[in-house]
Amino acid sequence: MRDPVLFYVIVGGLAGIWAVAWAWRRYRWYSASKAPFPENWLTQVRKALPFYDHMPKPLQEQLQTHIKQFLFRKQFVGCAGLVVTEEMRLTIAACASLLLLNRPTLNFRNVRWIYLYPAEFVVRHTVQDAAGVVSTEDGVLAGEAWHNGRVILSWDDVQQGVYDFNDGRNVVLHEFAHQLDAESGAMNGAPLLRSKGAYGSWATILSREFNSLRDHAYFGANTVLDTYGATNPAEFFAVATESFFEEPDSLSEEHPELFTELLAYYQVDPREWRPKVAPKRAKAAKKVIS
Repeated sequence: MRDPVLFYVIVGGLAGIWAVAWAWRRYRWYSASKAPFPENWLTQVRKALPFYDHMPKPLQEQLQTHIKQFLFRKQFVGCAGLVVTEEMRLTIAACASLLLLNRPTLNFRNVRWIYLYPAEFVVRHTVQDAAGVVSTEDGVLAGEAWHNGRVILSWDDVQQGVYDFNDGRNVVLHEFAHQLDAESGAMNGAPLLRSKGAYGSWATILSREFNSLRDHAYFGANTVLDTYGATNPAEFFAVATESFFEEPDSLSEEHPELFTELLAYYQVDPREWRPKVAPKRAKAAKKVIS
């Protein structure tokens, strides 16, 4: 630009607009964070998390703050004709926010968009076999987590996950566990841990448990962990997260070392606020992939 004065005027104007927009957004969040948690929201949270009233008061307060922040920062998009309702938004926000309690967190900073389908949806993936041949295949999914800040969910499967919060299946927990995993730079089953020293124990125990689950899947043996977790380490972490929050007593009994690692990572013990439930029968094949 030949006129330096005009250049600085334009740059200054753009910077001013950005600063005003940033300040306005900060003000809106400050106002929203200080406002009381709406009673109708609380009704929906109790519906989504049937153990909410058994949680300690500090965890309830944390959960409410995370839910507010989640709804303030994430955009929901209805797909295939679905109209997104307040119930849908609150149900997903409540389940996802369980993963953020009691520890330093990025609040799913990289997640910007949540696409919600009425039921299972079809996606096409490009795959490469051992010989290097590239092909495409279609899959029917209940949820999927993308690296570019998008999470895709089936509302029908979200509802099933909260309808029975003791069956070890929850597509919201699963897909947002993937997003926690991705915060380390890759979805590889190793999220950001509390210290560098924690990675040694994490790698040893989760690798051993992953290989054990692969053996269980091969021989068709029953386990509290869904055998879909034998797909790869990223899916193992997501499946283990589902079991940790939905079947904590069974997981701690069958896989005590794995439970201890997840306990150290998530910094909450769901056994303290979950009702005792009878052991579940063997699970059918999982449809969620990422």
